[in-house]
Amino acid sequence: MTYIMDGHRDLTEACVESRRVYDGRILSVRVDRVRLPGGNIASREVVEHKPAVVILAENDDAEVLLIRQHRYAAGQTLIELPAGISEPGESYDEAAIRELREETGWKPSKIERVAEFYTSPGFSDEMLVFFHATGLTQDSLPQDDDELVLARFVSWKEAGRLITSGEIKDCKTLFGLSWWLAGLDKRGIR
Repeated sequence: MTYIMDGHRDLTEACVESRRVYDGRILSVRVDRVRLPGGNIASREVVEHKPAVVILAENDDAEVLLIRQHRYAAGQTLIELPAGISEPGESYDEAAIRELREETGWKPSKIERVAEFYTSPGFSDEMLVFFHATGLTQDSLPQDDDELVLARFVSWKEAGRLITSGEIKDCKTLFGLSWWLAGLDKRGIR
C-alpha cells in the first residue's frame, strides 16, 4: 500500500454496479461494486441513512441539556444530546426545534447551525447537522410513541466528568460537548 500525503492524486472510487439489499423506515442498505483509482474492482456495503440533526441546548446558566435513552442496538441506556431524523419537507432548523421539543420539552428562541459531520463514513452516508440552541423556554410536543427519553441539565463540570469517566459513549455527544466546552473557555466561563 502506498501512502500519498500531498493530496494531488484523485482518490475517487466509481460505482460500476449497485444492488439494493434492504429498505427500512430510517435506513436502506446497498452493495456496490466500485472501480478503485488504480483500476481494481472492490465491493462496498453502504448504509443509507435519512438526514438527521443533533442539538446542544444551553440554558441561561451555561448548563447543557442531556438525555438518557435506551439504545437497543448498543444494548444499553446512553447519555446523549437530543437528536433525530428530519421529516420529509422539513428544514434542518425545523427538525432541530421539533426534536428538542419532543425529546426534552424545551424550545429555543435562537438556534444556530454549527457543523455537519459523518457519523461513520466507512460504511454509512449518515450526516448529522449539529445545532446550538439557546433562549430556552418550556414548550413540549408529545414524545414519539416508540421511545422513552429522560432529560436533565448538567453543568460544564458535570459534562466534563461524564466525558472523562467514559460514561458518555455516544460519538455525536462527545463531539458536541467538546465543542461546547471549548466555546465556554473562549467565553471565559470555565
